[in-house]
Amino acid sequence: MSGAVDSPEGWDAVQRDLDKIEKWAHLNLMRFNKAKCKVLHLWQGNPWYQYSLGDERIESSPAKKDLGVLVDEKLGMSRQCVLTAHKANCIMGCIKRSVDSRLREATLPLCSALMRPHLEYCVQLWSPQHRKDMDLLERVQRSAIKMIRGLEHRSCEDRLRELGLFSLEKRRFQADLIASFWYLKEAYKKDGVKLFSRACCDSTRGNGFNLNRVDFDWL
Repeated sequence: MSGAVDSPEGWDAVQRDLDKIEKWAHLNLMRFNKAKCKVLHLWQGNPWYQYSLGDERIESSPAKKDLGVLVDEKLGMSRQCVLTAHKANCIMGCIKRSVDSRLREATLPLCSALMRPHLEYCVQLWSPQHRKDMDLLERVQRSAIKMIRGLEHRSCEDRLRELGLFSLEKRRFQADLIASFWYLKEAYKKDGVKLFSRACCDSTRGNGFNLNRVDFDWL
């Protein structure tokens, strides 16, 4: 659950929801594992309100994972990139140890089916913005295609072109263009109204698309 906390009223609304959850669990003879309940305070100016579930206070956490994606309090994705690169490297190590053949017909399908999905899972949500994070993920893919026999001494661009692959950065850019197209076609018009609200601001060079910033708590 989550809620905007720009005012004490916002904190009170989130706490009321927590009280309803605790009451529902009590009526149904259920118990929450409160040690696993954490709150993530988003944005630097967040007032960091304290919440409780029953008689116990909920601890704060600097990062939170949901659907396999790790998000920190500044909405940064560096931790997610490190975690993703580690998982992909582990898969690549298993392929190296388990498969003797380095032919394209064997290595490429294995990397595409087992390793690359880790690099692309929910990438539109946690798309890395820092060059160091992009390079970290690209190095994993470069190491994988370098295993293929006959491509060891060719440049990364030549290897990708030979295998019919895109770099991860180009793949994300392609997906962003597709999403932008559907927003322009107003396919996501209803969802956009729920997710964003425009701010009254004259500092956007006349385009009028400045968005309101809202402090947010995620539990």
